Amino acid sequence: MKILLVSMNSIHFRRWSDQLRDNEFDVYWFDVLDQGYAPSMSWLTQITGWKKGFLKKRGRTFLKSKLPKLFNALVHKYDNHVEDAFAKALQEIQPDLVHSFALYTSGLPIIDIMNKHENVKWIYSSWGGSDLFNKANKPNYESEVSQVLHRVNYLITDCERDHQIARNMGGFTGTYLGAIPGGGGFDIREFNTQRGNASFVVKGYENELGKAIPVIKALFKIAYNYKISISIFGATQSLLQFIEGQQVSNLQLELHRDIAHEEVLELMDNSIFYIGNSLSDGMPNTLLEAIYCGCIPIQSNPGNATSELISNTINGYLIEEPENVDHIEKLILQALNSSRTIEGFYEANKSIRDRFVRERVKEEVLQLYKALI
Repeated sequence: MKILLVSMNSIHFRRWSDQLRDNEFDVYWFDVLDQGYAPSMSWLTQITGWKKGFLKKRGRTFLKSKLPKLFNALVHKYDNHVEDAFAKALQEIQPDLVHSFALYTSGLPIIDIMNKHENVKWIYSSWGGSDLFNKANKPNYESEVSQVLHRVNYLITDCERDHQIARNMGGFTGTYLGAIPGGGGFDIREFNTQRGNASFVVKGYENELGKAIPVIKALFKIAYNYKISISIFGATQSLLQFIEGQQVSNLQLELHRDIAHEEVLELMDNSIFYIGNSLSDGMPNTLLEAIYCGCIPIQSNPGNATSELISNTINGYLIEEPENVDHIEKLILQALNSSRTIEGFYEANKSIRDRFVRERVKEEVLQLYKALI
């Protein structure tokens, strides 16, 4: 069985594709952004290096910075288009199944080719933060989304919310394969009960969708009356600029921009609370990772996606107004002042950990692929 995966290179894609390693499938990866050969995925056949039509080895960055107009003209004239490269890969591989990850990155760019090959089965995996729920800055959202959803045969989402959007707004009439985390399942970790009092680990994305600044503002206000520690990972430049020069007593602050995935998990292992805040997300992988690390989750709830797993005050806390500092402050204070222990929340999230343990999800995914042939 030949499976052609179409995706950008990301940690979620690497984790998902790794579920297929050492199995009965012939797995191919079309590197849709042509980011380059990935040694960590050497076990699968990579279609990469397809884009550059001039200065293939060196000189492109220099030319782009010094003569941008000339560079753009050369790109337009000589670089290969994604449709042509994918069509060539499709013809050479003759896959039994094409699987695209993320609609705008890996679905829409190949829609014309897939429409010419209607006999080829096509799975689309929706990534909740960017695909179906978020319509911002997408003037052609309805036509673009419906183009892909009308053609794909199968749909995987990371939350039920996006399944309903695909059915009701996108016109999807194919087979829904279920809600599965975008990177597959998670490994069980040893539960650390010795954590710092009032310790928080915060996802530091501050951009169009990520809203870390309202969280930090709320925590800074709380720090005037509580001694707290904050570890921030993935801190974006806008968040760093906001924090720079801030002087808050009773606060221990640890900032990280780009750190290894295992280091993020170690921060979670040693913090009581995890906070993630976004205007558009599905079921965040970092939320699930925090649950596996034993954190008490405090998470935004765009379109009620998070509430599919988290019940407010029962096994975590739901941020319903992600840009409202007072609302976030009140919620964090409620969590801080709760009489419930971290062990109690850990037990309350046992069913989630059982449901998404990596080996269980891997077996589910393998059976899913086998059933489609």
